[in-house]
Amino acid sequence: MTAVPSDRPPRPTRWVAEDGDGGAAVEAILLAAGESRRMGYPKPLLRIGPHTFVEVLARAILPSVNRLIVVIGAHREAVRAAIPPDPRIAVVDNPDYRRGQLSSIKAALPQIGREAAAAMIHLADHPMVRPETFRAVVDEFRHGGKPIVIARHRGRRGHPVLFARDLFAELAAAPEEQGARAVVAGDPARVAYVDVDDAGVLADLDTPEDLARAGLSTAGRRDSR
Repeated sequence: MTAVPSDRPPRPTRWVAEDGDGGAAVEAILLAAGESRRMGYPKPLLRIGPHTFVEVLARAILPSVNRLIVVIGAHREAVRAAIPPDPRIAVVDNPDYRRGQLSSIKAALPQIGREAAAAMIHLADHPMVRPETFRAVVDEFRHGGKPIVIARHRGRRGHPVLFARDLFAELAAAPEEQGARAVVAGDPARVAYVDVDDAGVLADLDTPEDLARAGLSTAGRRDSR
């Protein structure tokens, strides 16, 4: 699992969140390495309006974090080309993407900056999460004291999910068939939930039928909204 060099400028020694609030540094991981077999088209490249899912999510996540790591694998070159050219975005190639989401998390964790106290993990097929939801998850971590923070809507937990640095080794050692869920389930007392009025945290767009239910266009075609 190797970080992929890019032409983007190197990151400075310390990154400061855009809002300058002085809170603990948090970085984000966007998982965009899957094969998208059920969709029949690379999910990171689907569109909401004129923008791809990966663009929409990068713009929604970046205001709340110090840096974003996008993990690519299947369709790597096409997905890489769709990632916005921002110096706060790093790209990591996961050659083991067929092993599932946990393999992408394992690929990204070593790339989290030493200054970061936590990593917020999100999925490219959940593109409808609002920017304020990402902010709420980060704020809960900074002020709530729990090492795991999960967005929740109407009693159902969804994404993003944030893990404190102290849990990175546990994530890396989790069983592949369970992934990050095993860490969340390991000790419910260390989990904080952020209740949000944002159905996007539950909107898992895996198939063309899921897209239709969400009011989006079918695979590869631009949504008209």
